[in-house]
Amino acid sequence: MTDLNKLTLLDAKKGLEMKKFSSVELTQDHISKIEKTRHLNAYVTDCFESALTQAKESDARYTNDKAGKLEGLPLGIKDLFCTKGIRTTAGSKILDNFIPPYESTVTKNLLNAGAVFLGKTNMDEFAMGSSNLTSYFGPCVSPWKRTNDDKDLVPGGSSGGSASAVAADIALATTASDTGGSIRQPAAFTGTVGIKPTYGLCSRYGMVAFASSLDQAGPITKTVHDAALMLEVMASYDVKDSTSINTPIPEYAKNITPNIKGLRVGLVKEYLTNLSDEMQALVDQGIAWLKDAGCTFKEMSLSTTPYALPTYYIIAPAEASTNLARYDGLKYGLRVNGETLDDMYERTRRDGFGDEVRRRIMIGTYVLSAGYFDAYYLKAQQVRTLIAQDFDRAFQDVDVIFTPTTPSPAFALDETPKDPITMYLNDIFTVTVNLAGLPGISVPAGLSKDGLPLGLQFIGPRLSEQTLFNAAHAVELAADFKHKTDHLKRI
Repeated sequence: MTDLNKLTLLDAKKGLEMKKFSSVELTQDHISKIEKTRHLNAYVTDCFESALTQAKESDARYTNDKAGKLEGLPLGIKDLFCTKGIRTTAGSKILDNFIPPYESTVTKNLLNAGAVFLGKTNMDEFAMGSSNLTSYFGPCVSPWKRTNDDKDLVPGGSSGGSASAVAADIALATTASDTGGSIRQPAAFTGTVGIKPTYGLCSRYGMVAFASSLDQAGPITKTVHDAALMLEVMASYDVKDSTSINTPIPEYAKNITPNIKGLRVGLVKEYLTNLSDEMQALVDQGIAWLKDAGCTFKEMSLSTTPYALPTYYIIAPAEASTNLARYDGLKYGLRVNGETLDDMYERTRRDGFGDEVRRRIMIGTYVLSAGYFDAYYLKAQQVRTLIAQDFDRAFQDVDVIFTPTTPSPAFALDETPKDPITMYLNDIFTVTVNLAGLPGISVPAGLSKDGLPLGLQFIGPRLSEQTLFNAAHAVELAADFKHKTDHLKRI
C-alpha cells in the first residue's frame, strides 16, 4: 500500500490489527516521506534504523497477540523529551551533542505501548518562542501556503516541528509541550489538533525544563480521537515528578461522544473583543455549531485577563533563569574554554544560548534580584492566584470556556515581528490556561481569507479532558476540516 502516512493514528492502528499492512511498511513509508520533505526541517535527529527495528518487533508482537495500545505506530518526539541513547538538544547549541543516559517518563510510556520513534522534532530553543525561529538548527517550515503567494510560513512554536510533521503527514502523531501555548498555537497554525492537559497529568520527568510550574506535555495529532488515544498513553502518575497527579487515566478515545446537549459554554468578553473580522466570523460560526449541538451559553468576564501576559512574562523567565543556570559547561553540553572558571562560564553561556534565551534569562534574573523580587516576582505570583480564582468562579456556572486559539493565522518567516512583545502577543488566548494549571484544546475549524488554518479553543476545569475531547469532537464534525489535502499538493 502507498500513502500509509496519510492515515490517522486510529486508522493506522486498525489497519495493523487487521493485518492490512505491517508496521515495517508503515514506518518505511513515513521514512520515505520524511526524506522527500527535508525542506520543512521538521526533524533535527533521525532514528530510522532503530525505528525499523522497533517496527519489526511490533510486527512480531501482533503475530503473538501481544500488541500494546500504540503498537507499531510511527511517532515524532519533540526534542525536549530525553530519549535514552538518542541526541536530545532542546533546540539549543548548548546541548548540541547531549545524549541522555535515561528516558523521559512520557517517552517511556509510549515505548511501553509499542510506539515507533521516527526521530526528534524541531523546536524553539528551550521552548522559548512562538514561531520555531529561535531553534539553533534553523527554522521549521509549515507545509501550508497562502493562496496568493508562495512564502514559507512559520508552523508556530515552540512545538513547530511537531505540528509541521503531523500536518505534512510525516508522523502519525507527535509529542509536544505547552508552557504558554506551545501545543495549541502551532496546532491552530497548521490545521491540527493539540491538547494541553491539566498540569501534572503528564510527568515532567525527563523533559528539559523551561518554566517548571507551567510546562506540561501533550500531543499534536490529526484528529480529536487521535489526541485522546495519545494522551491516554502519555499521561501517568510518576513518583519521580513531585507535581504529578495521582489519578486514574480514563480511556478518553473510547469515551468520546458527539452528544454534548446541555453543555454549558462560557463566552468571555475579554477574549472576544477586538477580534479581526475573519476570527470573529469563525467564533460566530463555532457558536452556531455549538447551539445546533444543544449547548447553552453564558456571557461572562474574567477581569484578570489583561494581566495574564505580563504575569506570564515575569514568572516564566524567572523560572527559566533558575532552570538554565545548570548549563555552565562543566558536566555536559557545550564547553567553551576560558582563562578562568568565570570566563569559561561566560563564554559557554554566551556562545551556547541564542538571543531569545539570553533575553529571558536576563529578564528572569532581574525580577528575582534583591530589591525587585517583591515588586515583580512576588506580585506576579499573587496575580497568578487571582487568575486561577477567576477561573474557579467561572466554572461554577459553565462547563467549558470557548475562545479563538490565536489572534491570527500563521505568518511568513520574513514577516516575524521585530519587537519581542509583539511576538509574545501571539499567546494572548493561551497563557491563562498555563497560569491556572487548566486543560485546553485547539481544534481546526476553518480557513482565513488567505486559505490558512484557524483554530478554536476550549478551556475546562482541572481534569476535564474528557469534556474537552467531546466538545472539540463536536466542532470537528461540524467543521469537517478537510482542506489540508489540497494544500499538501504544494509541498
